[in-house]
Amino acid sequence: EREKERERRRGRKEIALVGFCHGVTVTVVIFSEFPLVVVPHHISGHSSHICLGCDPHTPITPQPTATLRTGWCLPWLFPFFVPYDINSAHNNDIMCGIFAYLNHNVARDRKYIIDTLVNGLKRLEYRGYDSAGMAIDGDEQCPVAEKAKCTAVIKKRGKVAALEEIAHKQGFDETVVFENHVGIAHTRWATHGPPNEVNCHPQISDPNNEFSVIHNGIITNYKPLRKLLETKGFEFVSETDTECIAKLIKYLHDTGDKGRSFRELVEDVVRELEGAFALVFKSVHFPGTVVATRRGSPLLIGVKTGDEAAQQAEDVHSIPIFYASDKAKSHSSSNLQRAVSWDHYIESSASPVEYFMASDASAVIEHTKRVIFLEDDDVACVENGGLSIHRFKRAQNAAASREVQTLEMELQEIMKGSFSHFMLKEIFEQPESVVNTMRGRLLFNEEMQRIVLGGLIEHVSDIRRCRRLLFIACGTSYNSAMATRQFLEEMTELPVIVDIASDFLDRACPIFRDDVCFFISQSGETADTLSALRYCESMGALTVGITNTVGSTISRETDCGVHINAGPEVGVASTKAYTSQIITLVLFGLMMSEDRLSMQPRRMEVMKAMSELSGQLQEVLELDDKIKEIATKYADHKSMLLLGRGYSFANCIEGALKVKELTYMHAEGILAGELKHGPLALIDEHLAIIMLVMNDKTLTKSQNALEQVVARKGQPLIICPKGTTPSAGGKTLDTLEIPETVDCLQSVLSVIPLQLLSYHIATQKGFDVDCPRNLAKSVTVE
Repeated sequence: EREKERERRRGRKEIALVGFCHGVTVTVVIFSEFPLVVVPHHISGHSSHICLGCDPHTPITPQPTATLRTGWCLPWLFPFFVPYDINSAHNNDIMCGIFAYLNHNVARDRKYIIDTLVNGLKRLEYRGYDSAGMAIDGDEQCPVAEKAKCTAVIKKRGKVAALEEIAHKQGFDETVVFENHVGIAHTRWATHGPPNEVNCHPQISDPNNEFSVIHNGIITNYKPLRKLLETKGFEFVSETDTECIAKLIKYLHDTGDKGRSFRELVEDVVRELEGAFALVFKSVHFPGTVVATRRGSPLLIGVKTGDEAAQQAEDVHSIPIFYASDKAKSHSSSNLQRAVSWDHYIESSASPVEYFMASDASAVIEHTKRVIFLEDDDVACVENGGLSIHRFKRAQNAAASREVQTLEMELQEIMKGSFSHFMLKEIFEQPESVVNTMRGRLLFNEEMQRIVLGGLIEHVSDIRRCRRLLFIACGTSYNSAMATRQFLEEMTELPVIVDIASDFLDRACPIFRDDVCFFISQSGETADTLSALRYCESMGALTVGITNTVGSTISRETDCGVHINAGPEVGVASTKAYTSQIITLVLFGLMMSEDRLSMQPRRMEVMKAMSELSGQLQEVLELDDKIKEIATKYADHKSMLLLGRGYSFANCIEGALKVKELTYMHAEGILAGELKHGPLALIDEHLAIIMLVMNDKTLTKSQNALEQVVARKGQPLIICPKGTTPSAGGKTLDTLEIPETVDCLQSVLSVIPLQLLSYHIATQKGFDVDCPRNLAKSVTVE
C-alpha cells in the first residue's frame, strides 16, 4: 500500500525527445508505465501536418508539409533529437518584471498611461534592472490593421529611470486621451543576450509591430522554434528566447483560421512552448484586448472598477474558469454558477474598468487591492472590458474558479519614506517585523505560555512522528535554516538536515514518505527551491512552506506552511526576511517541544527572550553612527573574513553574503574551529576580519581563536554582548557591543551590525545597494 501511494503521488514521468526530420517535427515520448511511444506530428492517413510542440493531443490548426509513411525507423531518427524533460518545465525561473495596464471606458491621456507603466516597473525593479521597455499606442494609423493605431515600442538599456526619461521625449502628443488602451512594460534581467535595446522587451513580431510580448521566464525549446520559423522566412534580430514567441504568434495568425480570437492564438502559442514563463500579449489586430498566461512564473491581475460598480466588486469572491474541453456548456454548467454576479468582468460591458497585470502585488497596490492570482496554464483575456480565464482541459479535482483576493499591504509599506534606500528602511523595520512575525503566535503572559502556528496545527502529529526534518533553501533563506539547526535538533530530538536546493537536486537526495521537507523562500518563487519541492512531493514526503509572500507558488503547492509576515522587501539584499525566518523556525521548534516536560524551562527561557527582542533590536540600531564610522576603515579592502562558531557561524556566512552582494568585495564566512586547518595562513595586518564572540558555550573556544588571530597581527572587529568584551593580548580592538539574549536568538541581534556595515561600505564606495550589479531578487537559474 505504501508503494502504491508513493507511485500515485509521484505521477507519470514523461520524457520527450523532440526533433526535426526534413522539416517535420516528431516526438518520441517515454512513459514510466510504457516502454516507448513514437508520435509524428500529426499523421492523418498518409499526410503529416506540422505541430510546433510536444503535445500530440492538442494540435494547432495543421499545415500540410510532406507526404510520409507510417513505420518510423528509430535508430535513424534518434540523431536528430534534442532531449527535454517535460517535468522540468518549471526548473528555470528568470526574475524579470512584467506590468500591463488596460483602461476600458476610462479616459486617460498618454502621459498618464506612460507614468502608470513606469511606476509599475519601478515597483518591480528589484526583479531586474539592466534594461526596460514598454509598448503603447502611437499617433499614426497602422498600415496593416484598420481602425488601429501603430504600436510604439520604447526601449532603453539601464534602469527604469532611463526609460522614463526617454519615454517623454519621443515626440508623442501626451495630451491625447484614450477611452480604451492597452500598454505593456517590462524590466529585464539579462539571460539570452547582453542588456541592450535590441534584446530588451517588449519583443516584436515584425517591423510593423503587429504583435508585441513581454516575458518573465525561459523558453527551453526556443532554438528549434527559431530554426523552424527561419525556414518560414522570419528574420530574427535579437538573441532572446522571447522573440520566437512574438514571431510564432504572427505566423499562426497569418497562416491559420482568420476567425480565431486573440486568446485562441495565444493558446495555440502556449501549446508549443516548453519551459517556465509568464507572458502578456498586445496586438494591433486586437485593439483594446490583452491576453496573459503563465506556467511556472508568477502573474496576477488587479481589477479597479468605477464607483457605481465598486460595491458589486466587493461582494465577488471568485471568477469562473472556462475549459476548452467543454466550450459548449461552459457558460451554463452548474458548477460555474455564482451566487453573486460579476458579469461585467466576464462578459462584454460598458462599465468603466481598469486592469493591472503584474509579476508582484507591490506593482498594483497603489491602484487596487482586489487581485486574482493566475495558476499554471491559465490563459486570461480582457476583451471589451470583460475578464475571462480559460484552460485547455479539465483535470481531475480541478478548481471551477479563481479566488478574488484582497491584498493586506499598504502603499506606504513599499515606499522608502525618509530613508535613502529601501535596504536601510528594511533594516530599521526589523524591530517591528519580528513582532509581526510573532503576533498571534507567541502567547506569553501570566495566564498562557503557548506557541500557535495555525498553518501547521493539523500536521503537528505527523511531523512529530517523522523520520527526519529537511530544510531546503537558497542564499539567505539557507542561512536562516543554518542559524536555527542546532535549536531545532535540541527541541525536536530529530535529525535535521539543511541543504542548498541546487545541490540537493544535483545529488537526487533520497527522500522517504515519512520525511518532512521544509522549503524556505522569501518570494515563494525561487526556482531551485520549487524544483526541490516538486521532487519531494513526487516521493511522497510531507512538504512545508516558509515564505513571505501570500499567494506565492510555494505557499500554494506545499501541504502546509507558515507566512513569516515580515512585510514587503524591495531591496535585493535580504535583511528583515532573514530575521523573521529565524523567528519563524524558532517558533516551530518551540511548538514541537510543547508536550515535553523536561524542556519546559528551556522553552520558557526562549519565549521570554522573544518577548523582549524588539526593544533589543532597537538598541542595536542605535549603533548605526558608530558602524558608519568603522565602515570607512574597510572601504578600500579587497577581502574580508568573518569568523564565528556555534549559533554565530550562520551569521558569518550571511554577513559574508551581504558584503559580496553590496560591496563587490570578496568575503568568506569561516567556522572558527576550522581556523587552524588552513584559513589561518590568510591572517595578517592587512586583512579585514570580523569576529562574532558570543557568551554561550562556545565562548572559551572563540576567545582562543581570537588570540590566534591577534598573534598573527590580525586586527579584527569584535561583535559581542555587552559586558563580555574579550581580551586579546592587551591590544585595543574595535568592538561593537550588542544586548545579550538567549543563545538561539543571539543571531537575530548580531546580524544587524553586519547588515549595516555592508550597507555603509557600499554607499561609501558609491554603489547602488538596492540594485547590486548582476543580481536580481530571489533569482535562480539552473
